[in-house]
This record gives sequence, C-alpha cells and structure tokens, in this order.
Amino acid sequence: MPKPSLLFLNVFLLATCGLVYELLAGTLASYVLGDSVTQFSVVIGLYLSAMGVGAWLSRHLEEPLAARFVDVELGVALFGGLSAPMLFLATSHVRLFPVLLYGIVAMVGMLVGLELPLLMRILEGRVQFKDLVSRIFTFDYLGSLAASLLFPLVCVPRLGLVRTAIVFGLLNAVIALWCTSLLAQAIPPGKRLGLRVRACAVLAVLTFALAGAEAIVKHGEEQVYADEIVYAQTTPYQRLVVTKNRAGFQLFLNGNLQFSSADEYRYHEALVHPAHALAPEAREVLVLGGGDGLALREILKNPHLERVTLVDIDPAMTNLPLAYPPLAALNGHAFDDPRVRVVHDDAMAWLTREGPSLKAQLAIVDFPDPNHFALGKLYTTRFYRLLREALAPGAAVVVQASSPLFSREAYWCVVRTLEAAGFNALPYHAHVPSFGPWGYVLASTAPIDPPARLPAWLDGKLRFLDGPTLASLFVVPRDLAPVEVAVNRLDNQALVRYYENAWHRWQ
Repeated sequence: MPKPSLLFLNVFLLATCGLVYELLAGTLASYVLGDSVTQFSVVIGLYLSAMGVGAWLSRHLEEPLAARFVDVELGVALFGGLSAPMLFLATSHVRLFPVLLYGIVAMVGMLVGLELPLLMRILEGRVQFKDLVSRIFTFDYLGSLAASLLFPLVCVPRLGLVRTAIVFGLLNAVIALWCTSLLAQAIPPGKRLGLRVRACAVLAVLTFALAGAEAIVKHGEEQVYADEIVYAQTTPYQRLVVTKNRAGFQLFLNGNLQFSSADEYRYHEALVHPAHALAPEAREVLVLGGGDGLALREILKNPHLERVTLVDIDPAMTNLPLAYPPLAALNGHAFDDPRVRVVHDDAMAWLTREGPSLKAQLAIVDFPDPNHFALGKLYTTRFYRLLREALAPGAAVVVQASSPLFSREAYWCVVRTLEAAGFNALPYHAHVPSFGPWGYVLASTAPIDPPARLPAWLDGKLRFLDGPTLASLFVVPRDLAPVEVAVNRLDNQALVRYYENAWHRWQ
C-alpha cells in the first residue's frame, strides 16, 4: 500500500473536481432558468443530499474496495466531465434541461459521496481513526476552497464553462489511472488491467470532447440564438455574444438582449436627452455601465462637455468596438474622443473611493437589468446615496429601469428606491421595438418637473426625440401606473425578486 499522504492528496484533488462540477451546473442553471440565488441553492442542496445518499450506499460495496474506488472515480470523471457539454447542448430544450440538470447533479453527488467512505475503509487500520477523520476532512475542505477560487478567477475566464468541465473530468480520469498503480497491492491483478482499459477509454472520450469543445459551444448557442453568431467571448464577468441578421446586429450578455442596432437609437436618445434637457450645459458627466459606447455617442453631442467618465467593470465590453468594428461605427467611435475617460472597476467600489471628488452635473446609469444580486446591489439605496455624493448640487440623473409593463413591480421599485435615497424622481418610458415599452427614471436632488423642450444644440441631430415626443414620454398610462412595492436595500434585494417573478410570468 502507498503512503497515506498520497491518498490524502487524492482527497484534495477529488474535492476540487466535485465542487467545480456543481459550480458549473449552478452557473448554467442560472443562465437558463434564471433566479441565480434559487438555482444555486437548489443545485448545491441537491448535490449535498446526493452525497449523503452516496455515503449511505457505500456500505453495500464490498472487496476489492480499491477497485471499487477507481470505478467510482471513473464515473465521476465521465459524468462530471461531460456535464457542462450535455447541459450546454440542452439549453434550448426548456423541458429537458431541468431534468438533465438535476439528474447530473444527483449522479455526480452520489458518486462523490461514495469516495470518502471508501477511502476511509481502504485506510482503516493504517492510520489512527482520529487522524484519519481529521486529515481526510481537512483535505476535502481545502479542495473545496481551491475549487471556489479557481472556478471564477481562472477556469471560467480562461477555459469557459464547457472546457472547464472536460478538463476537470480529464483530471479525475488521470487520478483514477494513477490509483491503479497507487493501490496496486489492493487490486487483484485480474481487475487491474480492466480498470486501466476503462480509464484509458474515459480519457479518450474526454479528449475527443475537449477537441470538439468549440463546436459544442457553437452548436449550443446556435440553438439559443435565432440569428447567426458573428462574435462571442467569455470574460470573468459575463458571456458576450453578437448576432447578425438582415436588420443589423444584436448584443447579448449572458443570453439577455442588450440592444439591436436597428432601434437602439430610440433607447439611447430616450436615456440621455431628457436628462440633457435638465442639464443642457453639463460639463462633467458620469456614465455608469454603458460599455458599448452608445450612450456616450449621445452625450458627446453636447458642445459644452469637457469630460465624461465611464465606469464599466468589464474591459472586454469597452474593447468590443475594437473586436467588432460595426459597433465602433454605430457608436461613432465614441471611445476615441479625448474627452472620454474609461475606468474598469466595480461601480459601487469606485463611487466609494472616487465619487466625492467628482461633482458631475449629469449622471447616466445604464446597467443591465437586475437579474441577480451582483447587479441588484447597483440599484439599492446604498448605491444611490454614493451616487449623490458624486454629483454637483442640483445635478440631473437618469437610470434605466427595465420595462414598466413586463416588470411593473421592478420598475416602481427603482423609482421608490431613488426617492428613499433622497432624489426627486420622475418616471418616464419610451417604446423600443426590440423590448416593447421601456422604463427610465429622471432624478435630481433639486425639485424637477417634466422637461418641456430639448436643448437647441440637438436640433437636427436626433432620429427619434423631438419636443412633442419628449413630453409624451412622461405620460404614464393606467397599465403602467404605480404599484405598492418595497424599497430595494442591500439587506433585502427586493428588486431582484420582483424582476425574476415578473419575467418568469411572461416567459
């Protein structure tokens, strides 16, 4: 038998692989089924309970235990390694996906649950029981820590979801093959060859899958997106996909449409210029989000502008016009303007550090919809109070706030949250064909009325907005009227729940 320390190293590697598979499943579940908190909770809960079932089942496995242990590792390698590819290919099948997801999670959990009891039985008598338990669980928890750090910081940004699963499956298979030598004395010679053949077969399957990973991703995404994919990139923060059709091109973040080039001018003119009507001579402008540069294009029409600071957490987003030149043409090469300063940082962290020294006369808040807590924090009273500190007295603010028709509670939650943070808020909406009625909130710490006219320097420069249209944006019809909602705070994240519940009804 080998030194126990080598088997404890095995525990570390196996725990790392097992948790990575579940993080992958939770991530894909949140992409496809929405409500990331619920999906991660269900996936991790099912995984842990399945581990308990596997631990209970281990009592029925008999000698040769070392051979059983290797077979279990090969099972984890095969099911875990192919988990993300299978789920990715099933993302367009709404009914099949949850069944496959929870089946894979349960299977991987049961197989991982078999590992530790089997290893403890293999080492029984060679290590004192108190040392055996403490060392096995120490290495198991350290492996979980390694997975939780590797997954978001290294695996997803560098490998992507599909390749991450396959690479860790290959690691599991290599561990299993290594164990045929490590535990050779405990495996009957007749079984040793069969285990090695099975290990090589699993390695071959996973190697073939790794070679075809790009084709798997492409095929899976082609099932999800109606149009041809012309650009795709996975970043540490999101999945960027650009599609193209006869009408133009579209940008998706994590599967959610951000704009269509055919009608984005309606969205961005309505986002920027009502605020310009309140602050027509704004010299210092702050943009939070908006890394595509399309809001910048509208802001740069202001002849009084001296500097605009754009804060976006993802460098890949602000570099997208370089990677996909049609976007640079669409945003008028806004990032080349010397008045533009780009900051890559978390907006809340940046406002905490730099906000008080800015004193902007106009702020454009153009974050993606609040479909998970990392985005929901950017719509809280805490965030809006930080934003107030970055503004000059009486500055104008506009916040994109989702659809007041399709997510009515979420929309009014944004309005009430701005008011709770000390802003006077004016709700308004515009029709954008790609989205339907879309909502915004115009706000200021000073008293405000709906703007009556656009700045004169916009004459002849807009495709959508004019004086009568501007006034109509602030007319709230009955089906968009206010509803009673909670204020969105860091400790309740009410907005994310409103948003998810609303869109699930429509989907």
